[in-house]
Amino acid sequence: MTFRVHVSLKTTVLDPQGQTIGTALRGHGHKSIADVRQGKYFDIQVADGVEREAAEAEIRQIAGDVLANPVIEEFRVECIE
Repeated sequence: MTFRVHVSLKTTVLDPQGQTIGTALRGHGHKSIADVRQGKYFDIQVADGVEREAAEAEIRQIAGDVLANPVIEEFRVECIE
């Protein structure tokens, strides 16, 4: 079973990299682009035999404690397999 953890800056936090990407896209003629927010993701494989609910709870704990900075980032967990 594989979980994907998406981590991104909170909407209240300035995203200079996203702004730079948005400016570059508009400069390349993509005038419909209003805003870009950048982020990252982690694919985490769980060992066979672990129940989905227990695995998801553990992944959420890992995401909140290790992968995301709760002051400036938020995360979302999804099971992809």
